[in-house]
Amino acid sequence: MSTAERGFCMMQEVHGVSCGDVFKNKTKNLLHVVIHITFLKSCSSMDVLVSSYINALNGTTVTIPCTFTSCYKIDRTKFAMNWTYQETLNNTEEKFMTYDKNKGMQPVPSNRFGERVVFSGNLEKNDLSITLQDVQLEDEGIYNCYVRNPPDRIQGHGVIDFKVVTELPPPRDSTIAVAIGASVGGALALLILSMVVVKCLRRHRKQELISEEKMEEEGKLEPEAVAEEGTK
Repeated sequence: MSTAERGFCMMQEVHGVSCGDVFKNKTKNLLHVVIHITFLKSCSSMDVLVSSYINALNGTTVTIPCTFTSCYKIDRTKFAMNWTYQETLNNTEEKFMTYDKNKGMQPVPSNRFGERVVFSGNLEKNDLSITLQDVQLEDEGIYNCYVRNPPDRIQGHGVIDFKVVTELPPPRDSTIAVAIGASVGGALALLILSMVVVKCLRRHRKQELISEEKMEEEGKLEPEAVAEEGTK
């Protein structure tokens, strides 16, 4: 403990506060500062969550989701949000829905979708989703969800590639898939079994050849041994 800290403790003890309590509070306050700084660092930006690709059936009603995460609650006097549309091969964006601090989420007058587009999200839950009714082939394109929620400094941006199809793809036949899988599995098992059998036969044949060679060697040695005994 430094001289200054010791002197500070003595002054506090005069007022009935122990030195241990002083440094306990000092450590606690320092911990709070560290936690606060860490929290602000992790909340330096927002994330916009969207579906990257959406396939919609022509003539149906489809919800295009967009939500965001932020370290701050929405301040309706500062919050800003725009939905824009652009053709796939065109970089020009057309705003068709925006946020008004007095009216909330509102379609832009005379937008390309008319009354077919409505806000279906919930600002209290950071949900900015829209619903597009009676989907048309010309609705295909890129949809952008822009969000700004001060004091977050970075503007969030989500991009959705929206495709319109005239018919849904045929359902997959799981029976055929199971049959193919069973056939492949059976063939693989048969191949493994065949390899094991061949390996065993080769090993057995090798053992027989070794036994025959050993017997031949023993047969050659026995007459020589008898001849030696006869000479003696």
